[in-house]
Amino acid sequence: MGFYQFRALLDKGLAPLKDASYLTNGYLDTVIDWIPGMKDIRLKDLPTFLQTADPNNEIFNLCMESAESASQASAIGLHTFDALEQDLLDTLSSMFPHVYTIGPLQLLLNQQVSPELESLGYNLWKEEAECLQWLDSKEPRSVVYVNFGSIVVISLQHLIEFAWGLANSNHHFLWVIRPDLVIGDLAILPPEFEADTKEKGLIAGWCPQEEILNHPSVGAFLTHSGWNSTIESLTAGVPMMCWPFFGDQVTNCKYICNEWEVGMEIDNNVKRDEVEKLVREFMEGENGKKMKNKALEWKNLAEKATGPDGSSTFNLDKLVNVLLSRN
Repeated sequence: MGFYQFRALLDKGLAPLKDASYLTNGYLDTVIDWIPGMKDIRLKDLPTFLQTADPNNEIFNLCMESAESASQASAIGLHTFDALEQDLLDTLSSMFPHVYTIGPLQLLLNQQVSPELESLGYNLWKEEAECLQWLDSKEPRSVVYVNFGSIVVISLQHLIEFAWGLANSNHHFLWVIRPDLVIGDLAILPPEFEADTKEKGLIAGWCPQEEILNHPSVGAFLTHSGWNSTIESLTAGVPMMCWPFFGDQVTNCKYICNEWEVGMEIDNNVKRDEVEKLVREFMEGENGKKMKNKALEWKNLAEKATGPDGSSTFNLDKLVNVLLSRN
């Protein structure tokens, strides 16, 4: 919904920003109370593409124009499910005539039995199945899964802070570190970290995320809060430690933590002590238990939506029929 408000933000003079100082002077804490279905939202909770002082910024204008062109679409398919975002979906449905929730897609896909479909994949990196074998040897809900997605890049200092936070928590962790994860450097961890965590951690280049999140040994997910990762975690009933980076990740984080009550946010300038404390809270604390129970509630609702009589199952059929009727 945030993307659909770019034009209104422009018309009201809230974006683009007056100058770069507005990124740090508290302006982004401004509460926007007029977006239907989005309560207590701040400028900094909306997609980061509006955080520009350039009125000709290509990304800002592309987002605005793309959202506006949605009114010309024969149908709009959304990778979500009704129970998760009902207020927003009601608003969008009042704006556009053909809005269909068709998620979680992985649950719908898993119901297909066609051999041709079983051979299809949707990962940008080669998966390492050894991750699952390693998880098999761990106790239920004892492992923190860490993955910042397929395109986010971080600094070497942030990598090291996360590393020591995980190590100092004394909990098992499975950490996906892509070869290109670190900006301008190789993602090389200190030798003493590897020595300290050889019995506790596993570093992988990429893993089959859906299977990892659904593995009984995984108890929490440290994530960049991309939408695919978010909905996969909700579908698996796994709570999230959120470190959003850009785009809609900040909006997803806001909903994960405040609306869906299944996560907590890590400060942008991450420190190892904060990571350690948060991991312990998720794996040992009362808040961690509450978020886990809440995540399981969302999992059940996602399964209901994609069941034989579910809203997403019904909407997928409707969407296909709408598209076929346009041919």
